[in-house]
Amino acid sequence: MAMDTATSDIRAVEFTPSSDGDSPVLPELLKQIPEGEEIGTVTADGAYDTRRCHTAIINRQATAIIPVRKNGRAWKEDCPAAVARNETLRATRHYGRAFWKRWTGYHAPSRIEANPLMVCGQTIAGQWMRCMKAFGERIAARHPDSQTAEIQIRVTLINRFNALGTAEIIRTA
Repeated sequence: MAMDTATSDIRAVEFTPSSDGDSPVLPELLKQIPEGEEIGTVTADGAYDTRRCHTAIINRQATAIIPVRKNGRAWKEDCPAAVARNETLRATRHYGRAFWKRWTGYHAPSRIEANPLMVCGQTIAGQWMRCMKAFGERIAARHPDSQTAEIQIRVTLINRFNALGTAEIIRTA
């Protein structure tokens, strides 16, 4: 999912079967965001630490904030994505993973409703499933086209709710 962090509008959605991983769809997800719209950063967990994901992010002139997997090794620097990823590896080895995460703002998605994948100006993936489940635990439609329509309706409703704003809580005692 891609979300505009200013408005919390969902901008792009990709669904995968539970048997498939999420990282292979990141390039398609980024393609759903129009070329003219700037993407500053893409934040994701270590599962997205792949050449394909890093390349897709670099191709959109964005910065990847993806921690290198704990057993990660340097990549052969044969492309810009590998160079950027190896810089992340060097930084985490030198300063430690915890400092790198604080320094890069890696935990910002959790502060923005626990989204594991964030695009600056836009956020991609995660927590919003909690909101989706508010409309029901399962997708009612059986046909793939109907399932897509059902999800699009849910996304539209969530965007509308976000446009209305969130409740302001005021302490009275």
